[in-house]
Amino acid sequence: MSKALRYLLQAVAYTTFAFVIGYLSFWPRYNYASPDTAAVKLSLSHATERVAPCVQLTPQQIAALAPNMRRSQSCERQRLPLLLQLEVDGNITFELQSAPTGLWEDGPASVYERFELPPGAYTITVRMRDSARVDTWDYTHTEDVVLEAGRYLTITFRAENGGFRIR
Repeated sequence: MSKALRYLLQAVAYTTFAFVIGYLSFWPRYNYASPDTAAVKLSLSHATERVAPCVQLTPQQIAALAPNMRRSQSCERQRLPLLLQLEVDGNITFELQSAPTGLWEDGPASVYERFELPPGAYTITVRMRDSARVDTWDYTHTEDVVLEAGRYLTITFRAENGGFRIR
């Protein structure tokens, strides 16, 4: 086979491949949300309080530890479960108790949920408990929102930024 024929076949193969990739990049179409409903996404990852509080070590206990292991406090690794509640217009839409991740249950609890609602105005309340409290919530956020058809509303959480954020 001559060099010219080989280059011509390579050009045809590459062009065909480029057209197939280009076609598959826009077809079949994927709809992220239904065009006649609005979607609410609740997405967060948060480390709750520890099961037991940290204990302050005495100078004798610190000295008994290996030099590379010396610390002023001893803390239990295991964390409490995360309790989460989502209320839409006074009705509890979602309630969850999420266990911490990790081999020793010492990592953050992660939540990702998606809800579809008809378009319109709503009052959304999100509550979270990350401590051993029983009677109250540690974080609560209420906001009036207007949901548009085919659009997303995202609820996130960052303790260092003051708690929940709805956008």
